[in-house]
Amino acid sequence: MIEWLLVPIGYLVGSVSSAIIVCQLMDLPDPRTEGSHNPGATNVMRIGGKKAAAITLAGDAIKGLLPVLLAKMLGVESLILAAVVFAAFLGHLYPIFFGFKGGKGVATSLGVSLGVSWILGLAISGTWFLVYKLSKISSLSALVAAVLAPLYTWLIVGDSYLVGVFVLISIVLLWRHQGNIKRLLAGEES
Repeated sequence: MIEWLLVPIGYLVGSVSSAIIVCQLMDLPDPRTEGSHNPGATNVMRIGGKKAAAITLAGDAIKGLLPVLLAKMLGVESLILAAVVFAAFLGHLYPIFFGFKGGKGVATSLGVSLGVSWILGLAISGTWFLVYKLSKISSLSALVAAVLAPLYTWLIVGDSYLVGVFVLISIVLLWRHQGNIKRLLAGEES
């Protein structure tokens, strides 16, 4: 029963906003008030450049990775592992430390997928990279990777709880990218 404490721990770790912290440390504007107003790596790149964005991306992925790795090291059952995955992801979207206003979750979802299985993480990030190389559109790359993540989870991991949680993550990612989807369909996404 004590293993369920990993779920709120996952949420709290996920609630650490790399974008806001990086911007504060690098004396950049708050990403919630500049650019797209999204505290994520893409917006940090707009307002602070590649270095700030790379640090933000790494931070967001690591905060998804660490709680999942801890849960796996403790040998929790797959239901608890799936709950930790979703809690860390949800923490990024609705961070308790930053007024419940977080990012879209792409990098954190990559981090949790790497924690579940490095092969799964590589498949998802490889899909993002391939689509980006072909399209040069970050949001499209994220959306395609999100849609394929549950399939990859089923093929690589084969656990129904984890497949289910990646279906949930994919739905949330699509929902959080509604504006991007509208711009993609209108041919206006940069």
